[in-house]
Amino acid sequence: MRSGAISTQLLVIAGLLVLIVALSGLSAWLFVQYRDQKTNVDSKIAVAEAAAKKQQAEEDEIKIKAIEEEPNREFAGPEDYGRLSFKYPKNWSVYVAESPETSKNRFSAFLNPVVVPPTNSASARFALRVVIENVAYDKALDTYRRGIEKGDIKSSPITVNDHEGTRLEGLLDKDIRGYAVLFRVRDKTITVSTEAETLKEYFDKVVPTIDFKE
Repeated sequence: MRSGAISTQLLVIAGLLVLIVALSGLSAWLFVQYRDQKTNVDSKIAVAEAAAKKQQAEEDEIKIKAIEEEPNREFAGPEDYGRLSFKYPKNWSVYVAESPETSKNRFSAFLNPVVVPPTNSASARFALRVVIENVAYDKALDTYRRGIEKGDIKSSPITVNDHEGTRLEGLLDKDIRGYAVLFRVRDKTITVSTEAETLKEYFDKVVPTIDFKE
């Protein structure tokens, strides 16, 4: 009896040892699998994060470029002249005529990339010329009537921010081909023009931002 009991105990012990070894092996295998899976997941996360950062950097670069290229500074005229406002490229300079000009019931401003040419030069051309004068709207349009009738100037109605006006294209003055928009503001007339046909793209971006107090 005692010999049989010992044999049974040995078998149980041997079975437990085998089970322990098996469980140890299973644990080791599961740990290896977990480590491999974690490594794979971490790698995928790292790749995804890198891709996301790259995409964000590309989107930020596009936004920055857009900001640099688009009008992002606001021009604001005097209150007495309707507080004309519009947006223009940030790398443009602005020159506002001194008070003697304004005292004659005429406000003038000149905008140009980088540097504004001398405003008293007959040959100077400006990316934008802004004039608000104490002249009736119809009378201001009459200045271009002859050119319109001859076909040198194309005239068309325009509405910007609920303000009705007139758009002109062609020979605006002697040796000056460009684009202009005219609006009535109280008893005065606003004229915003570009004196270079090559700047039409910028002019077309500025015009929709024009606003003023009637």
